[in-house]
Amino acid sequence: MTQRTLAIIKPDGVSRNLVGAVLSKIEKEGFKIVAMKMIKMTKEQAKGFYRVHEGKPFFESLTDFMSSGPCIVMVLEAEDVINRYRELMGATNYKEAKPGTIRYEYATDIERNVVHGSDSEESARFEISYFFNALEIMTSP
Repeated sequence: MTQRTLAIIKPDGVSRNLVGAVLSKIEKEGFKIVAMKMIKMTKEQAKGFYRVHEGKPFFESLTDFMSSGPCIVMVLEAEDVINRYRELMGATNYKEAKPGTIRYEYATDIERNVVHGSDSEESARFEISYFFNALEIMTSP
């Protein structure tokens, strides 16, 4: 089944000039990029996006980090894209990520792990709508 997911290249990926490398991996995997833009979240916007983690010990540092610099936000489309993109990203803890994954190759910290991806269809719907309106997302032919 064709799905959509949100993908983010986090501030560490942008500042370390990894955008091209990450996009290359995404395209080689056969994912179609149907929306993409560069943004810089405020602390409040980051808190709104990560509201599911509010109250957890890492919430403040995560939202500080995600509002520290520009990010690339994208909507990816493909068959089973949520699971497949999560596989390509690798484990959240980059030390546990498999070789060839984005986090294995580029992450430097459990928080500064270069990329984000939706973890479910429900999350994908919320996350995509947080950053994109319907006019900004291309439809597949």
